[in-house]
Amino acid sequence: MIASETTPLVLAKASKPKTPLPKLQLGILLTIQLAEGITSTSIFPYINQLISELGITGGDDAAVGYYAGIIESLFFVAQALTVLRWSRLSDRIGRRPVLVIGLSGACISILCFGLSTTFWSLVISRCMCGVLNGNVGVMKTMMGELTDSTNMAQAFALIPTVWSLGGFLGPLMGGTLARPQDHWPVIFTDPFWGNYPYFLPCAVAACLLFLAFCTMVLFLEETSPTKRRPKLTSATLDDSSGESLPRRPTADISLRSLLTPTVIIPIANYAMFAFLEISRRVLVPLFFSTPTYLGGLGFDPSSIGSWLALFGIMDGVFQALLFAKLVDWLGPKRLFSASVSSYALLMVVLSIMSWLVRARGGVDYAVTFALLCQLVLSVICSMGLGTLLMFITVSTPTKDALGAINGLAQTSSSIARAVGPAFASSLFAASKEYNLLGGNAVFVILFMLAGVLRWLGSQLPDEIRDRDE
Repeated sequence: MIASETTPLVLAKASKPKTPLPKLQLGILLTIQLAEGITSTSIFPYINQLISELGITGGDDAAVGYYAGIIESLFFVAQALTVLRWSRLSDRIGRRPVLVIGLSGACISILCFGLSTTFWSLVISRCMCGVLNGNVGVMKTMMGELTDSTNMAQAFALIPTVWSLGGFLGPLMGGTLARPQDHWPVIFTDPFWGNYPYFLPCAVAACLLFLAFCTMVLFLEETSPTKRRPKLTSATLDDSSGESLPRRPTADISLRSLLTPTVIIPIANYAMFAFLEISRRVLVPLFFSTPTYLGGLGFDPSSIGSWLALFGIMDGVFQALLFAKLVDWLGPKRLFSASVSSYALLMVVLSIMSWLVRARGGVDYAVTFALLCQLVLSVICSMGLGTLLMFITVSTPTKDALGAINGLAQTSSSIARAVGPAFASSLFAASKEYNLLGGNAVFVILFMLAGVLRWLGSQLPDEIRDRDE
């Protein structure tokens, strides 16, 4: 079968036996992803308080969001400038060396973050992490190389599951271990912990990254078609293909030749989804930490960490137990549409919570019920990630181009994630400071953008094609 831009991506109906997942190799990849997920989310519970303590806001609580958004956005700017190069480099030298560099960079940068005492040192440490870490795109490429059409949904369901587990453990760790002298003054008596009150969660995160590094070096096998060892030549890593395109190294394939509608549409959806999702992830802890007189919930870092951890638990359980079944039942396109619709409803719930807090003067049973609704909607929304990863993986015209396709996808999502935090946090701060639309302008605009993504998702193929055709 010769694929073209107009060929529908139709899922093969003939029953095929499922290929067993390579559990050890996938387990190592997921361990790396878990360590990086814990590290990236561990700063969320205390980043706003840290910025306040630096004194750069001049005591203006509403301005904290501006600086928090800048820090997170610059990380994704740095990643967007380098992630495609890392993905292309992994096609030349193999996946493992790039993962080694990425884990080392993440470990060093999080230690620097914990030792930062100025705003610009925070910025430099986050930019260092973004420049040196191209692991996200490489790991998704390896996941695609380790699976086939029969077990792809099962494997990709594990990616958001592990991110959710990281989203549970990271905020819980960050919120619990931040400012240890306040919680355990008898143990942490050294003045060091007073000078660097947020170093402990960063040090623990660095230890987790080091353990993941050791596991990868000892046990992870190469999956690159040009670099893998002979013992990995199996059905899941077979290079044979029915594609009519000429076989040549990915490094020699021009990026322009890959930009067909079949590739561009899933990547465009992925970028827009990444923008909305990172906006939500930045907005929720900011909303939690904002004082009640501004329409926030006024939570401390420990409470923020607990609520984000609860989301991580719920999200991980739902992804692990239901994602593959929902893909089989609804199909990936319908599931993606449902996740985007839940995002729009989530913005409505957040605006209602803001009104309730102001009307009732604090957090009561009604606000708590709205919080639980927000958690459920967030879980449904996050299921869109796995479906888009499936669409991107099967859009590649040849298996040798999978690294480049994932690099393009990650570059676009990094650009979106660079804009998202600054956009959401700044708009949130402006909404509260100038009382735009009753302080709810940020929720209204994100609601409208979810509608745009809902239309963009309608352009996706109705079903995914068999990768082995």
